[in-house]
Amino acid sequence: MDLSDLIDVPAIMPALKANSKKQLLQLMAEKASEITGLAEREIFDTILQRERLGSTGVGNGIAIPHGKLPGVKEITGVFARLDHPVEFEALDDQPVDIVFLLLAPEGAGADHLKALSRIARVLRDSETVAKIRGTKDAAAIHTFLASTPASHAA
Repeated sequence: MDLSDLIDVPAIMPALKANSKKQLLQLMAEKASEITGLAEREIFDTILQRERLGSTGVGNGIAIPHGKLPGVKEITGVFARLDHPVEFEALDDQPVDIVFLLLAPEGAGADHLKALSRIARVLRDSETVAKIRGTKDAAAIHTFLASTPASHAA
């Protein structure tokens, strides 16, 4: 699975300004609503519910919030590179500045887990993350996300 299957350039926010985790998730839900046509509130509530189970901040300034929603037709991603990191209750207690939101259909099952795994592998690649942090160009970020080979990011 290639990340370009999950995300398009219009779904990338390359210089997002957010002051808190809640505001960050609201802005990402708003973008996800534009892309999917689903209600922003429904997306936000689903993501927030998942965060209450435990933070999706995986460490190194990276978070992968996710949720399953009725009405999502295919696994869809929204990406944000923040201008300034925000507190996210991440596993390593570090603030977050790279966020990949993943939305999946309710019945996605293994495909949802495969997509999460692929995102995590790509974002564990320190070269890729350094390139993303070094640009505010959405097309460039899309290229970096899509071009990290699975074997390189393992």
